[in-house]
Amino acid sequence: MGPARDAAIEALPIPRYLESVYWWAYVHPRAVHLFEREWLVNTILFGNYARLRDAALAALGRPLDGRTLQVACVYGNLTERLVAQLAPRAQLEVIDILPIQLQNLRDKLSLDSRVLLRQGDASALPHADASVDQVLLFFLLHEQPEPVRRATLAEAMRVVKPGGRVVIVDYHRPVAWHPLRLLMRAVFRRLEPYAIDLWKQSIEDYLPADLRPSQREHRTWFGGLYQMLVWTR
Repeated sequence: MGPARDAAIEALPIPRYLESVYWWAYVHPRAVHLFEREWLVNTILFGNYARLRDAALAALGRPLDGRTLQVACVYGNLTERLVAQLAPRAQLEVIDILPIQLQNLRDKLSLDSRVLLRQGDASALPHADASVDQVLLFFLLHEQPEPVRRATLAEAMRVVKPGGRVVIVDYHRPVAWHPLRLLMRAVFRRLEPYAIDLWKQSIEDYLPADLRPSQREHRTWFGGLYQMLVWTR
């Protein structure tokens, strides 16, 4: 059974960049069938999936209280693990612009009244200002064109409460001697054209000046190829 609650809202159009650039990974039904495999997700991340997932979950807190917003569904079991650490009165909302991704996540989750799934645009979140306690962006930003990335980050900081956290896990520029540096450049050039942006400048540089965090933590893994940022509003 899927989550107990699905928000009923007017269907939103799928962004053109997703249909043209990422149809092979997220939009086409065969893509979902192919990529929803734990071993494949881990292979794509060179064996680092569990480490990155667990770091994000730890940064959010155990047990996880309050209202948490996960922006975009992800392949693998991150959301199931997130639900498992919810406090009894906590809430988790997951939004995604793609109905097929929401259905895939719905099929993975057990019945739980604390969980809400709904279609939503990361760059124009359907939430009031300062209305959530935590926001999670897990390998989302590298898939977005710069204007969408800027809007997504601004929206994440807008909706989180003062003192709340925004947790980001994504790619990062590896050290110069990294043995996979040339391979990743080729992959980005061929399949993920927006990802190279995260090698060129800090993620925080995409935030408006008036939304910069009051506190920040930054960690990298695997020779700098992956990073986690924890921002406090």
